Amino acid sequence: MRLTRLIPQSAARCALLLSLLAITAGCEKALDPVLNETLHAAGLARATNGAAPDAAQAAATAAASGYPAPATRVPLTLGGSTVALWPYTESGLDGNASDPVNLIFVGAADPVAIRNALLALDGERGALGFPPVPPFNARWSDAIGDVQATYVDGEGWTGSVIQLQLGDYAPLRVHLRLFQVAAPLADGTSWTVGAAHFEVLIPGTADHQVLSWELAEQIVAADLARSGLLAAGSPSTTPLTINDAPSFRTIPAVIYNGLPAELTGLIGGPAAPVANDVPIATDGHATILTLAGRAPAAGARAQRFTLTYGQVVPRPLCSQGPYDYIAVRGPVEFSAAANVEADGRYAYRASYAGKLVAVPVDVTQNPPTEAGAAFDAQVGEQQRGTLGAGRAEVSAVTRRLVTGAGGSQWEHRYLRVASDGALRSDVETQCP
Repeated sequence: MRLTRLIPQSAARCALLLSLLAITAGCEKALDPVLNETLHAAGLARATNGAAPDAAQAAATAAASGYPAPATRVPLTLGGSTVALWPYTESGLDGNASDPVNLIFVGAADPVAIRNALLALDGERGALGFPPVPPFNARWSDAIGDVQATYVDGEGWTGSVIQLQLGDYAPLRVHLRLFQVAAPLADGTSWTVGAAHFEVLIPGTADHQVLSWELAEQIVAADLARSGLLAAGSPSTTPLTINDAPSFRTIPAVIYNGLPAELTGLIGGPAAPVANDVPIATDGHATILTLAGRAPAAGARAQRFTLTYGQVVPRPLCSQGPYDYIAVRGPVEFSAAANVEADGRYAYRASYAGKLVAVPVDVTQNPPTEAGAAFDAQVGEQQRGTLGAGRAEVSAVTRRLVTGAGGSQWEHRYLRVASDGALRSDVETQCP
């Protein structure tokens, strides 16, 4: 297992402290429009998967009947069973990979047990070589993030009911999604699929950019080792390379060049500035963690915070081309609450909502100049999920609305993943 000493020098620790704290101070910095599809206003995805909007009627992407298994699944031997899983996650049910699966938990390893184990830890990671700065000295907490799904043969699609974070939503955090597998292994134990990444909040937005898969994988493994709950011989790694290596996805050059040198060094990246997007390194293996015991149940947790938009971004809804950008301003309020009942049932609710002001801008000018009248844009999402007694269900409803003289533009997204086979993934967009 690669539990390496990541920050071995005290001088580097001090420099990293100053650099990480400086990230927050730069949140009003305008980023180059090269970001394009990476930046999304208020967490929006591009309408109709990049297809040209239909000016006459709404364009809708209907749910595919049966939501078939992704084409590539990999076999693994766990707990005396041979299992097969899709080694990626995604925010729909169409096999369009978003994140790699890089953690597999077995033994006393249902998602609630993993949550209990991580939430029980303190933030002391000095022995692992980490500096006493956020997020490395933080405690784990429940996370707000997009609902995603993965696929396991015999189980079907399973959703990320439980999401955890090391650090806060901004500026840096480790983000972990857990996917329950209801059917036990041959030895009677449970298992859970995990996907973790280290990410930074993009300045002036409510969106994150992934910086590293490997660092997050290592931190989760190291913390569960600290918990004292791992069985002998754990952690280990999958013998197979189960997903893309040596890299998966990239960091846009304009974001990478704004990171402090200590942070790019921490993730093993090249020296800045770079001319091209930087691949996010991964060895393609997943860490296997066998939990032999359980931590006490964690109680109710809640959070509420506001992020303020102040950024030039591609128009996320009804875009008219690659240079169709808007300047977005305004607050987005986030809230979430999670609880584990006496019978072990986990339930959570999360939401965000905001009324933003957007102005069309001409990004061919430097700096970009206003190119139209301001308009209001309303954004919002509601999530809820439950987990217990071998049953899991999670859903997310996302709505965006823009009103104007030409008629309303709107987008509606709905994702539901339930262990009883009740699945749905819809995207509807209207561009009058």
